[in-house]
Amino acid sequence: MSLFDGILARAVTLPGVRHLWLRYPFGSVPTRIRYDIWERPHYAYGIYSAAGLARKLEIPAISVIEFGVAGGQGLMAMEKIAGKIAQDTGVRISCYGFDGGRGMPRPQDYRDLPYIWGEGFFQMDESALRNRLRDATLIIGQVEVTIPEFLKQSPPPIGFIAFDLDYYSSTIQAFHVFDGDANTRLPRVYCYFDDIDHPPMACHNEYIGELAAIKDFNASFSGCKLCPLNLLRNHRVHPASWNDKIYVLHDFSHPLYCAPVYSQVVHRPL
Repeated sequence: MSLFDGILARAVTLPGVRHLWLRYPFGSVPTRIRYDIWERPHYAYGIYSAAGLARKLEIPAISVIEFGVAGGQGLMAMEKIAGKIAQDTGVRISCYGFDGGRGMPRPQDYRDLPYIWGEGFFQMDESALRNRLRDATLIIGQVEVTIPEFLKQSPPPIGFIAFDLDYYSSTIQAFHVFDGDANTRLPRVYCYFDDIDHPPMACHNEYIGELAAIKDFNASFSGCKLCPLNLLRNHRVHPASWNDKIYVLHDFSHPLYCAPVYSQVVHRPL
């Protein structure tokens, strides 16, 4: 870490500095990602990493997705972040939000954590949200119907997905977004899983909720695996809980999976 980095890293920990930087977001996109100066730094990290991979592979455009839109704060943040990163990287970024539109459905069994979540949670005001969105596309309906229709439209390859569906059943259905041909996604898709640690009384583990969905997905498919981004927090200036929620979908059979994307030039990790 350079002297400037060291000074900046300490400055950000001072009371009010990060809030001020968020309010007046000066500096380059990579610098702000390095120091988590975004409304949702986990979205910024995932989208920037996906755009960087696309650029290395000479892919001009990507899609980024949020599953579980609810009130829309995340999707609105996503489109703002994507716009800034697109300007910085030159990679076009299309944003999509998937939601049932009527709040959470009824839990199907114990894996949906019915002692925490319930039918009707996280309602959406669809018309109000559509009026507030600028570039993102809101897709309403059951994912078992909307995902196949989405993939048929040949969107840009998927590079980042935020999963915020709470339930095991909804998350396992959303994983059908990986059913498309290799050209529907990058060889490695950055993913964020919101519901693997909160609330603590949920007692999250690999037999319930999103963690169970990840485990069952990995057991069902040999060519694709969802894996944590190992020790990400060790490479962050200020480790945060979201570091442990970043996973990557590895499509080992993707024709570009083994394409070289790394040089021996020393890079500062994001």
